[in-house]
Amino acid sequence: MITDFRLPPIDGEVSSATIAMWRKAPGENVEAGEVLLEVVTEKVNVEIECPIAGRLVETLVEVDTEVNVGAVIARIDTL
Repeated sequence: MITDFRLPPIDGEVSSATIAMWRKAPGENVEAGEVLLEVVTEKVNVEIECPIAGRLVETLVEVDTEVNVGAVIARIDTL
């Protein structure tokens, strides 16, 4: 089943973040709790963990792109 992966809340006051680096590429497997990407805000750099295990189907946001918290940024096949 394909699941949308949304940018989770980072800090109570942060409404958006910039994608700094994807740690996984489409087609690669990811484990629950494994770091999927890194984001940058004005205040902090944060590693974002994947909450589910599966295969990264696609990334929807490119590196150096700002995205709002809650936006769909990737799709994961939970197999």
